[in-house]
Amino acid sequence: MAKQEFHYEFGCRGITVETGEIAKQADGAVVIRYGDTVTLSTACASNTPKEGIDFFPLTVSFEEKLYSVGKIPGGFLRREGRPSEHATLSARMIDRPIRPLFAEGFRNEVQVVNTILSVDQDAPAEMAAMLGASLALCISDIPFNGPIAGVKVGRVDGEFIVNPSAEQAEKSDIDLTVAGTAKALNMVEAGAKEVSEEDMLAALMFGQQKVKELCEFQETIIAAVGKPKREIPLYHVDEAVEKEVRDGFEAAIREAVSIKEKLERYGKIDELTEQAVASFEEREYPSEKEKALTLKQVGQICHNIEADEVRRLIVEDKIRPDGRAIDEIRPLDSQVDLLPRVHGSAMFTRGETQVLSTTTLGALNENQIIDDLTEVEAKRFMHHYNFPPYSVGETGRMGSPGRREIGHGALGERALLQVLPSVDEFPYTIRTVADVLESNGSSSQASICAGTMSLMAAGVPIKAPVAGIAMGLIMDEETGQYTVLTDIQGMEDHFGDMDFKVAGTAKGITALQMDIKVSGITKEIFEEALAQAHKARLEILDNMAQAIAAPRAELSPYAPKIAIMHIDPDKISIVIGPGGKMINQIIAESDNVKIDIDDDGQVVIYHTDQAAIDHAKEMIKEIVREAKVGDVYAAKVVRLEKFGAFVNLFGHTDGLLHVSKISHNRVEKVEDVLKIGDIIDVKVTEIDNKGRINVSAKALLPRPKKHDDKQKAKEDKGE
Repeated sequence: MAKQEFHYEFGCRGITVETGEIAKQADGAVVIRYGDTVTLSTACASNTPKEGIDFFPLTVSFEEKLYSVGKIPGGFLRREGRPSEHATLSARMIDRPIRPLFAEGFRNEVQVVNTILSVDQDAPAEMAAMLGASLALCISDIPFNGPIAGVKVGRVDGEFIVNPSAEQAEKSDIDLTVAGTAKALNMVEAGAKEVSEEDMLAALMFGQQKVKELCEFQETIIAAVGKPKREIPLYHVDEAVEKEVRDGFEAAIREAVSIKEKLERYGKIDELTEQAVASFEEREYPSEKEKALTLKQVGQICHNIEADEVRRLIVEDKIRPDGRAIDEIRPLDSQVDLLPRVHGSAMFTRGETQVLSTTTLGALNENQIIDDLTEVEAKRFMHHYNFPPYSVGETGRMGSPGRREIGHGALGERALLQVLPSVDEFPYTIRTVADVLESNGSSSQASICAGTMSLMAAGVPIKAPVAGIAMGLIMDEETGQYTVLTDIQGMEDHFGDMDFKVAGTAKGITALQMDIKVSGITKEIFEEALAQAHKARLEILDNMAQAIAAPRAELSPYAPKIAIMHIDPDKISIVIGPGGKMINQIIAESDNVKIDIDDDGQVVIYHTDQAAIDHAKEMIKEIVREAKVGDVYAAKVVRLEKFGAFVNLFGHTDGLLHVSKISHNRVEKVEDVLKIGDIIDVKVTEIDNKGRINVSAKALLPRPKKHDDKQKAKEDKGE
């Protein structure tokens, strides 16, 4: 197929789609040119289903090439290594709207690779890659119910902007990313500066309209170059096996779903599932492969019965597995100061979800260095989320965070970042760590609640407390019936159709995240979910306020104290000294204080002991101190010459005391009246254009009473 190009004017930039020239052996491949951003997206699928799995094996990657922004990778090897957090989050962002649009039972492996070749910071590469991923699938022969598209939405001076430039994004009070089909949204990510539910809903609908435009543009490309879709057999459970399992175990499993306590409920369902599997295990099968498949299907059927009952109870009877009302939050508990030596600590419990959060304050030079495609080179606030297997009563791998942990950490970071003080107001690097101790739904939002309290306990002057809540949805797409749930637990999340997380203050929203399993969410559902989330958020904030209502006025005694001073930027090199000699001396002589010096001359000194800070501050003051004409010093004689003496005024600053300025009486030899080490009072009389300082001792001495006019005239002339 020859190269073909398609162009569309979108916002203030054009989009060009190229296909038929690059990566022609992939099932589908497109190059997207958006401004000066260039991405290559490819899609490939295996010809046969992957055996032995009960999930859809889709892999989406976001390959950051640092040459795209003119950077050479850091590290010893000087080549791209493991994906950055930005790459991981971007890959998840593309995966989430694509995954629900493959048919149920799709078991062929699908890989979508997005390679970032050139980056224009005013034309987001993530959105170009999402468009490319959708098109690569749509024009290929891989069955896919797309297209989908995504856009970023900002708001500057009350006006919504699609894919805002870097300058516009800086001024925007909304940082929203939405994705979906031409009919409805199915993925949302947002950060906001305490924006109202009404304004956020308007931003969502604005984004939906722009997504629709891009989907319609894709339809013209698909019509022109799209391949016929291949026939792929979908996985189905054997009908005879399903009937037998349902006849024997459905009633008992449905009854077990209504057990309120999580572990007891899961234990009973597991017990019934094991009984069902055991009833099939002793039978004769044509092969071991056939036996394994049948036993796996028995487990899946039991799982489906459980899902059906959860959904039926909620949609038809409005009864949740634990007996709560549709908009009822589980019991809440908030505590602070659990750990005596950390800078701030808090624990938040909601039902069977429990998170411990700690806050640590450090010097600004302890910030995180960023090596990715964004313009951000470092960040001073980090929110890290850990989900150990014991939190759900299981064993498993412990180690570096996976995609889920990185995603949950980024969501919490976005929610809390909106209320943090500026670096000028609070010049610290801040790290919060959320350790999930127990989990039964929405631990990411519990980490936001715990994080808020630990920040306040540490004395971080946040603008307002932030709380988060997860909303759920059970929806019958055929009838259109749906139920929005407040504070979903694990079972409702697993079997439900939506996970809609909303975080914010009493005033407004600071972060959103939504994933769904149905084709899309309407405006009415968004409106209802946001309203219920607002009510729940206020209830949670009230509970948190009982533990700690406002940031503490003082930091922990174990947190570093701080002093800020400003010096002439031209003096920075003097304070640092050759090879860092002077700054290292200050640190060593001040009990290893930490010192940050900005290019504008701001000096920030950190230490747990105020005396060490004061000592370092005085040393720096002495180094940058400047003599002024008229100043008087008790100076020390440090060198003698025939024409006078050099005296030390302070620090490394010396002045010349000329022989004629020592006394009103004539001095023949300097060494007759001064010795090295003598202390003599002098006054600064002149600083020349090269910075050389002249001083006088006799200017401070009383003039002799008897002088003849001639001698007085000579002296005045000398002065």
